[in-house]
Amino acid sequence: MTDLKDDLLDRVRGRLADLPVGLDTAAIARAVREEAGGVIADAQLLGILRTMRDELSGAGILDPLLRLPGVTDVLVTAPDNVWIDRGNGLELTDVKFPDDTAVRQLAVRLASACGRRLDDAQPFVDGHMPARRGHTGGAVGVRVHAMLSPPAATNTLISLRILHSANRGLADLVERGTVPERVGEVLRGIVEKRVSFVVAGGTGSGKTTLLSSLLAEAGHHERIVIVEDTPELLPAHPHVVKLVAKPPNVEGAGEITQRDLLRQALRMRPDRVIVGEIRGAEVVDLLAALNTGHDGGAGTVHANRAVDIPARFEALGALGGLSRDALHAQLRPALRVVLSVERVSAGSGVTTRRLAHIGVLDGNPIRVRTAWSFMDGDGEAMGVLRSLLGDVAGPTLQVVR
Repeated sequence: MTDLKDDLLDRVRGRLADLPVGLDTAAIARAVREEAGGVIADAQLLGILRTMRDELSGAGILDPLLRLPGVTDVLVTAPDNVWIDRGNGLELTDVKFPDDTAVRQLAVRLASACGRRLDDAQPFVDGHMPARRGHTGGAVGVRVHAMLSPPAATNTLISLRILHSANRGLADLVERGTVPERVGEVLRGIVEKRVSFVVAGGTGSGKTTLLSSLLAEAGHHERIVIVEDTPELLPAHPHVVKLVAKPPNVEGAGEITQRDLLRQALRMRPDRVIVGEIRGAEVVDLLAALNTGHDGGAGTVHANRAVDIPARFEALGALGGLSRDALHAQLRPALRVVLSVERVSAGSGVTTRRLAHIGVLDGNPIRVRTAWSFMDGDGEAMGVLRSLLGDVAGPTLQVVR
């Protein structure tokens, strides 16, 4: 009986593959009856309808994986090779596709759900779709990347990343050990004194979470305007305006970039301008804003170490036509502090996130001087950070190198 059902499912999949995206239940039932020769038990029909509905909506057979607690990534490397990451490293799952054609069909449908095109002429796609009900707690969407073969060597590849709203408070991060308690007071002082800062770190290191927690510390009379490529920041603050970039449609038109939105944000009477992830030419407009009265701004940037920040900004500034000398001339008065976060192994495959360094941008050309390091702990006096930022840091920390 199971073999007959599987054979019927395969025939129905083949028939539906050539039909438009977004089929309703009636169309699926009609296809099932036609493939079954018109005679099929109600229970079997309902079972097949349930299976096909799951396959043809959301992320299909990957949806149950997206609902698992703690899952951050779902990766398909072959029809019988589906992996998840829930904080303990990659785990192979029991989920299997019938063949690569089924993987390709899902990839094409996911691209369509993101308003993007995926075919032989455009064989890879990067998009975003909203989270569905039942996805792991706090999910605000799913970042979709898919690549057909070729250029993928043998199989269609799908990479799904669950995007969670960053809404933890600073007190929560202190309680979890991400930020030491005394350093938490320093961070509050940086926000209160309207010192512009950037949070640096690698992928998945907790940059957005730390930034969101610090924005929640801003005065409730302030208006925070946030520019993001993907909506993740959700600070616990009463006056937040969010602007989200828009990718081009299937015709390649209608794109709205972070740089476009940043220019609009400056006309919206912001008290603080925030860029969720500084990743391109918008860095030019951000530095210009921070140097012309918009103090207290912030953002995140990909960089493995705090000392890499000047080189990273040089590369981003070049995308906006800013020379190295011009970049350094604007960077120091615009951004004063670097908060570096990292993801570290806690043993047995478990990873934790922590604040690793507080650095100060100083000198010409710019370099990052470490004011505090997780490895060195608290010191006896504030040193450079206090001299540059007044009494922000208090007496409990010192520059360690």
